[in-house]
Amino acid sequence: MKLISSPASPYVRKVRVLIHEAGLADAVQEVPVKTTPMATDAGVAAANPLGKIPALVRETGPAIYDSRVICRFLDAHAQAGLYPDARLWEVLTLEATADGILDSAIGIVYERRFRPENLQSADWMDAQWAKISRALDALEKMWISHLSGPLDMGQIAVGCALGYLDFRHGDRNWRQGHGALDDWFAAFSQREAMKATHPTD
Repeated sequence: MKLISSPASPYVRKVRVLIHEAGLADAVQEVPVKTTPMATDAGVAAANPLGKIPALVRETGPAIYDSRVICRFLDAHAQAGLYPDARLWEVLTLEATADGILDSAIGIVYERRFRPENLQSADWMDAQWAKISRALDALEKMWISHLSGPLDMGQIAVGCALGYLDFRHGDRNWRQGHGALDDWFAAFSQREAMKATHPTD
C-alpha cells in the first residue's frame, strides 16, 4: 500500500502514528507530495477527487481517503484494536473533536497564507480559535481520564492535534488554563511513534 502524504499535515500524521503503533511500517510506503488548496498535485487528485491528503492507494480496489477512513481501514487490516468496541463512541468522539481542532487551526493558516493581507479577516480567525479553545476546555474537563487510559485512536488524534497547535500556533499558548492536558501531552509526546512523526515543513 502507498500513503500519499506530507510531513507537515496533521491528518497525515494521525495515519503515520497509527502505522507505527500497529506495526505496519513494512506494509505501507509513504509517498510525500507537495500540494496546496490552490494548486493540487496531480497524484493527489488522481487518488482523491477532493484533492486532499492523506490518501491510501491499495493493492486492490480504489484508493481510500480522509484520515478517519484510512485509520479505521488500517486498524482493521492490522487488527490493532485502536477502535475498541467497549469504548468506540468515546474514541470516535475524541477523534472528531481532534479533527475539529485541526479544521479550525488549518483554516487560520490558510487564511493567512492564501488570502491577500487586506482581505484577511481577524474576526473570522478569532472565531476559529474560539472553537479550538472550547474543544481544549472540553478535553481538560471531561476527557483526561480517557486520554490517560489504554492507547486508542482518540488519544492519537488528540496528540496530533495538540502537536499541530505547537507547530503552527505556538504564539497562541494553548496550554494556558489546560494544565492537565499539557501534562498528558508531554508524556504522550514521548511515544516513539510521536517522536518519529514530528511535523516538518
